[in-house]
Amino acid sequence: MTANRRFRNVVRIGTYYDGRGREKHTAACTAPRCGFSTDYDGRAAAELAARTHRCPVR
Repeated sequence: MTANRRFRNVVRIGTYYDGRGREKHTAACTAPRCGFSTDYDGRAAAELAARTHRCPVR
């Protein structure tokens, strides 16, 4: 059986505090040459962005 080489879990979600002490959440794609990275106030929004991200790099 061959491995499915097209599917990769490339989106990461991270949590950090900004300079004013507010909690922020980041969704970022780790695929080479993609460059997708966005910041959100809520974790649910970051998870939604991560689930719906379509990486343009093939």
